[in-house]
Amino acid sequence: MAAHASVALLMEEPYGEFGTFNPTGHAAVYLNHVCAQTPTELRMCRPGELGVVISRYHKVNGYDWVAIPLIPYLYSVDTAAEVPTSVTKEQVAAIRDAYRREHLLGIAPSTPDGAAPKGEWIQLVGSSYDRTIHGFMVETTREQDERFIALQNDKRNHGHFNLLFHNCADFSRVVLDTYFPHSIHRNFIADVGMTTPKQVAKSLVKYSRKHPELKMSAFDIRQVAGTVPRSQKIDGVTESVVKRKRYLIPMVVLMPEFTGGVVVAYLVDGRGSLPKEASVFQVNDPQSLVDGRAQASAAPAITTTSGQVSRSTANAKPI
Repeated sequence: MAAHASVALLMEEPYGEFGTFNPTGHAAVYLNHVCAQTPTELRMCRPGELGVVISRYHKVNGYDWVAIPLIPYLYSVDTAAEVPTSVTKEQVAAIRDAYRREHLLGIAPSTPDGAAPKGEWIQLVGSSYDRTIHGFMVETTREQDERFIALQNDKRNHGHFNLLFHNCADFSRVVLDTYFPHSIHRNFIADVGMTTPKQVAKSLVKYSRKHPELKMSAFDIRQVAGTVPRSQKIDGVTESVVKRKRYLIPMVVLMPEFTGGVVVAYLVDGRGSLPKEASVFQVNDPQSLVDGRAQASAAPAITTTSGQVSRSTANAKPI
């Protein structure tokens, strides 16, 4: 294949009631030259295929990870031509269920009366109906992809999700470390040791600054228009506490010394903003994520606590 192989972290904004309580969001990994033989078995892509999104989930038929092709993952349909321009909550439910009945009955079987099951299978498809997604992509090689496929297919795919120490961001950290050893690290100060999607992104950007040959770039996949509530800004652990008065004020009253430590941790290593010039993914041109055109001019920079910006990625605003 002529296009470069790439791996991208998908840092997905939080939404709904759980997103309000836990604004760290969701993390997934997009591989543009790796595809899904089944939702739990990987292979190299064939010409014309758009790659796969893989992530860890909580209570999805007992699996630790599930792989979904790019367009279904984003929009719950098989082709870009089928993507609606605007949706309601009821339409999203119907689109998801139609895709489930066609492709995912082995993972999310219907109830005895033939209805769609409850549960977290809805996170597998149609992510862009619920939230905006921020992507950070670096180049890989065919050999790295083949090694990753072999490792994942050989592992026991048995779920053991844990929000604090074995979550979706931890899975993304392990995937990226498989490609680039020791590239991703937890933040024991700003995130109290928990792996968050934002910290994985910051680690990947920092690693790419040291390895410009990876040609890091950034892109946004915007939430589909409609009446579905908009997703929320993504934060780290201490960042979410400091920015939300409903958490901060009671903590100041009940635990002033601890709260002071949280604020210091945020000020020292918890701040950061997203790239403001990332390219926008166009659903009518999904091949752009495979050949790199969607993010060719949007390499992200990162701001340190001193406000300095890396100039190795000068085409974009800081994160």
